[in-house]
Amino acid sequence: MAINVLICDDSSFARKQMARAIPPEWEVTVHFAGDGVEGVQAIREGKGEVVFLDLTMPNMDGYGVLEAIRKEDLPAMVIVVSGDIQPDAQQRVMALGAMAFIKKPIDADKARAVLTDYGIMVRA
Repeated sequence: MAINVLICDDSSFARKQMARAIPPEWEVTVHFAGDGVEGVQAIREGKGEVVFLDLTMPNMDGYGVLEAIRKEDLPAMVIVVSGDIQPDAQQRVMALGAMAFIKKPIDADKARAVLTDYGIMVRA
């Protein structure tokens, strides 16, 4: 059964790049959100069992999404994918419940490693 994956990023280029980095052997249905408000709504609708989340977005940033997930106890495993590699940003997202932090741009090998290391995707 396919897992619902949400890619939440305001950049259409980054969304496409992230979608290409998803390992082809992983059975998923990919959904997209252009900002945090759309992202939280998609998670509420069950479209984000696994979420690849950018931090810097209009309307609601990635921190706001993480806070909403926590506040509403939404079922989502969040992997932050961001160009903001400051240690305080990484510590903050982890404290808010993110599983992992990956520096942009992401590639298929890094995505596969994180997904298997955290038991989200079983090694083929």
